[in-house]
This record gives sequence, structure tokens and C-alpha cells, in this order.
Amino acid sequence: MPKSRIRKKADYTPPPTRQATAIKMNNRGWVAPVMLAMFLIGLAWIVVFYVTDGSLPIHALRNWNIVVGFGFIAAGFGVSTQWK
Repeated sequence: MPKSRIRKKADYTPPPTRQATAIKMNNRGWVAPVMLAMFLIGLAWIVVFYVTDGSLPIHALRNWNIVVGFGFIAAGFGVSTQWK
């Protein structure tokens, strides 16, 4: 009986190693505290305005104090877009 040919197996070639890519670390630890601070400042501004019947925080602004309070809250939402 004739002898069969032996197939030669290909040598093992390990997959190419990945080069270390620079991991971009965005330090966003400031976002949550600033966002919460803006929310709380805006809320406190509006609450103080209503509790003091408009004499505080700034009497000269009169009803525009509400806009200032909501401006702080809106700024908090603006900062929240940076949160990952």
C-alpha cells in the first residue's frame, strides 16, 4: 500500500499585537458638583424671592429675580451636557 503524503501544518503565527493607543482621559469630575450647585442656587434664589415677598435676594430686580433663578437652573442643564 502506498504511503500517503503528510501535509505540513502552517507554523503558528500569533495575531499582531495591538499598539498601545493613547487613551484620552477626560477628567469630568467637576461636572456633577457644578451642575448640582447651579440647580440648588437657582432653586434657593427662587425660594428666597418668594419667601421674602420680593425684598431679597436683589430688591431692585423685582420680578426679574425669577428669571435669574431660572437662569441658574438653565446653566445647570447646560453644564449637564458635559457629563459622561
